[in-house]
Amino acid sequence: MEFSAQQIASFLEGEIVGNPNETVNGLSKIEEGKKGTLSFLANSKYEEFIYTTEASIVIVNKTFEPQKALLPTTTLIKVEEAYSCFAKLLGMYDQAMAKQPKIEEHSFVSPTAKIGQNVYIGAFTYISDGAIIEDGVHIYPNSFIGDNVKVGKKTKIFAGVKVYRDCVIGEECTIHSGVVLGADGFGFAPNSENNYQKVPQIGNVILEDHVEIGANTCVDRATLGSTFIKKGVKLDNLVQIGHNVVIGDNTVMAAQVGVAGSTKLGKNMMVGGQVGIVGHISLADGTLIGAQSGVPKTITKEGTTLLGSPAYDAEDYKKSYMGFRRLPQILDRLRALEEELAALKNNNLNSNG
Repeated sequence: MEFSAQQIASFLEGEIVGNPNETVNGLSKIEEGKKGTLSFLANSKYEEFIYTTEASIVIVNKTFEPQKALLPTTTLIKVEEAYSCFAKLLGMYDQAMAKQPKIEEHSFVSPTAKIGQNVYIGAFTYISDGAIIEDGVHIYPNSFIGDNVKVGKKTKIFAGVKVYRDCVIGEECTIHSGVVLGADGFGFAPNSENNYQKVPQIGNVILEDHVEIGANTCVDRATLGSTFIKKGVKLDNLVQIGHNVVIGDNTVMAAQVGVAGSTKLGKNMMVGGQVGIVGHISLADGTLIGAQSGVPKTITKEGTTLLGSPAYDAEDYKKSYMGFRRLPQILDRLRALEEELAALKNNNLNSNG
């Protein structure tokens, strides 16, 4: 598909600087731009490329003013937020590339499942008894949807996803390849013979609307009740969420985070990569956790920033870290003082003797 600068500017409510009839049929990074592509400039670190890029159209912030000596040769579209506007266009492109509604051959749909309108179900996908697949859902090949699972409108489930029985997925969610929703929580009880007896996990997982879950992430079903992933949560790849965890609205987690069972995470949290959070604690709304931190206790103050393992207040951690970095020099000084003190004692003993 081909679009003109005028069409793009109208859609984004932007201002054209250059040729309104310039056309594009693809997207590119600004440093790799080719003729016929659309790019964007949002970070000033990349400004140098706007004077050399071959991209036909570049979206920029309204505040952007080019250097007079190096005027861009491309058509510009000035908008309030270049990054968010480009993301909006990427969303349109993604929708245009989506599969057309149909149920492909070699897939299985139970006679008791309910399938909405404009649904795509890829080959070798299995839709179990009592499942509800609402309007506009896309389920890509080799996925499994268990008994009584509900998938909300316009949700995308990519190839190889497994959703165990009774789980609920909200509207306009994105579930990437390899995700497992509703596997058993890690529940075992030692018995009199010092063996571990499995505790049945009979709850489910509930994802609210607009949740995105990255590839190979696992969200365990609750022992009783539900594991809740609230509205707008974004989980990166390779995240592990334990049984009966609750993650509050719009919280985001980077890759390889692990959250142990029955922990309650607040709204609007940001969790860095490889963070570990112990079970049965609560974290306040807006908590920020630095990468590779280990959180061992409840945090009640909203907006707290945590670093370290065990994690504690970021400002205290920075002071402690500065002391830790200086520890070799401090030890050298201590040894020197000990040697001076020993020499003084020897001198005193010799004087008195």
